[in-house]
Amino acid sequence: MLRMGEASPTVILDVGFAESYRDWLPLVEKISAKTQVVAYDRAGYGHSDIGPFPRNSRRVAEELRTLLENANLNGPYILLGHSLGALNLQLFAHANKGSIAGILLLDPPPLDWLLGNGFPELYDMAQQETHALEAAAQAAKQSPNDQERANANFFLTLASEHQEMLLSSAQQVSAIPSFHDIPLVVIASGKPNPAFGQHAQAFQQFWNEQCQKLTSKSSKGTYILAADSRHHIHRDHPEIILDALEMLLGDMRK
Repeated sequence: MLRMGEASPTVILDVGFAESYRDWLPLVEKISAKTQVVAYDRAGYGHSDIGPFPRNSRRVAEELRTLLENANLNGPYILLGHSLGALNLQLFAHANKGSIAGILLLDPPPLDWLLGNGFPELYDMAQQETHALEAAAQAAKQSPNDQERANANFFLTLASEHQEMLLSSAQQVSAIPSFHDIPLVVIASGKPNPAFGQHAQAFQQFWNEQCQKLTSKSSKGTYILAADSRHHIHRDHPEIILDALEMLLGDMRK
């Protein structure tokens, strides 16, 4: 866990699939100049021990709650989640409503697609990715190289997170009816992913529509399109994230 800054509220960062909070350090440092920020490696990532399986969003949200309690980090919180982290933090927000001052989600995966609705070719591609991660974990376990064997738990974690994202995590998040009046900002990327081939443009439009739809779960929902950004908005246009965070902080501190 990394803790920087001093002021309230505390920004809680949960990063995307296969990333470390260390990839976010330039942005974390800028956030810490505005308020306290906490970033961490989920179980199975970085220096964190492997956690119990399956690695679904509800389990991750519960572990985050324990982490904050053990660190004596009380709310209010502004939740900052990217991609898979945005799914996890929706569960955390729903379970800890009284502690949440705002929610800022970056390119959360489209729930309808995660639940198997639309773009079946891309869904099959995602399932193949899960199988590839499982195979990588087994290969690492059997490797004669110490460093490669040490990566086995990370690949097992990724395989479980990826599989659960397409199963229980998506179901858990879709069951959240509302965030009521908690300010919710969703920032979507505008550039299609070329890895999605002929479906890239249509899927990007669908993804953006899903992000916009998500804002309707709050009476204070705001949708922002980072038109010139790819999926990793914190790399391409971090200033958009900082502006949105400043908006949430300003509303809270009025």
